[in-house]
Formats: sequence, structure tokens, C-alpha cells
Amino acid sequence: MTCLLIFPVNLEAGPSVNKRFVYYVYWSGIKAGEAVLNYTSTPEGTTISTHATSAPIITFFYPVDDISESTLYPDGYPKKFIVKVRKGRHKRDKVTYFEKKTEGKPQKVIYNNILDDSVEEFFFDRQVYDPLSAFYEMTKWDLKAGQSTFIDIFDSGKLWNTEVKILGKERVEVPAGKFDTIVVRPMLKSEGIFAKTGDITIWATDDERKLPVLLKSKAIIGHFSAELVEGQ
Repeated sequence: MTCLLIFPVNLEAGPSVNKRFVYYVYWSGIKAGEAVLNYTSTPEGTTISTHATSAPIITFFYPVDDISESTLYPDGYPKKFIVKVRKGRHKRDKVTYFEKKTEGKPQKVIYNNILDDSVEEFFFDRQVYDPLSAFYEMTKWDLKAGQSTFIDIFDSGKLWNTEVKILGKERVEVPAGKFDTIVVRPMLKSEGIFAKTGDITIWATDDERKLPVLLKSKAIIGHFSAELVEGQ
């Protein structure tokens, strides 16, 4: 059981909007837990959050309670990124603050590892994103099959120029229905919000939303998948 890596829905600026999507997470065909994706968009900005929890039978052996939240400025750039992970005995608790990138000045990023009680400052000459805001940004891009795109993701005190491969298009069926999708594979180098256990493939709706409806990944033992069950 691990936290869901997602392509956030492209929400329009304007009046307040709230959206909620539920995914079932399976490990080698066994239901391992549930992940909930929430969006709140107001004229002041957007908040994207994920909350993954393990099913009762899994919790007995390996409890999971993972929260990730990205707060964005009104223009869609990241402002604050929070991660709280509880996987068995493994814990992460960190927050990253992003100052707005202005012309001619470096972008300041402050990383606080709460468990270590450490704070670091970084400066970059280009716009950087957290894992959630990065995929929100890519919903705005024209993704073409057979091509790759790159985006700078700051995570856990390091900057990664991350390649995202666009593999093609496919029609898939999940509990929420049938969808025409575009298939993407982010070549993650950091732990991000999805523990690196192998290749991750995402089926996102082939429209302006790019809503993730199916996700598959290898695990140390077996494999994981996440399927969209319901959403507003």
C-alpha cells in the first residue's frame, strides 16, 4: 500500500470549486486500501490533497496513513507543500515553502524536515514545483503520444529534472466507468508522494482535465494498482 501519485484536475479560476475523487488501491489483486483526492479552488488559489489509508486487514500488519497537500498561488505555481507519511514504522513529516519566482531574481525555496528539526534554504534560477503541483502544471500541456516532456521537481531537499514519457492512448474500464485515456510514465528519481518501487504508469483522461483513472506500479513483492471508483 502506498500513496497515490496523480494528475490533478485542471480547475478554472473563479468562484469556489470543490471536487472529491475516490480510488481503491490493490496489491497483487487484493484490496489494500483507499485513496481520496480532493480539490478546492478559490480566487485566492487552489489546494490539492491526497489521503491514502490501508484496509483493515492490511492495517493489522502494515498500517498506512499518508497525507500530501499542495497549496498553489492563483496563477498555479506552488506556495506550500506538506507531506505526512506513516507506513508501518516508517515516518516522514516535512513542509516546503515556495516564494514566487520573479523576473531577474532566483526563486527561494525553504525546506523543513520536521522530524529532524532541520531547515534549509535553496535558490533556483528557474521555476520549480513540488510533486503535486508539477502534475497539475502538466495538465495544461499538450501531451503527444511518443514524446517526452520534462519538469523540475523539488522534493526532500533535492531538485530533479524529471522526464515524463507519453506512451500512447488507450480506452480503459474502471469501476467509475469507461474512459478514453492518455498513458504516461513519469520517470521519478525522488521518493515523492509515491515510494519508488518500480515503473509507474498512469492512465489519465484524454481531455483538458487529465484526471487519473488508473495507475499501475511494480512493488518489491507483486504489484500495485489504483482504480477510480467515484468522483464529483
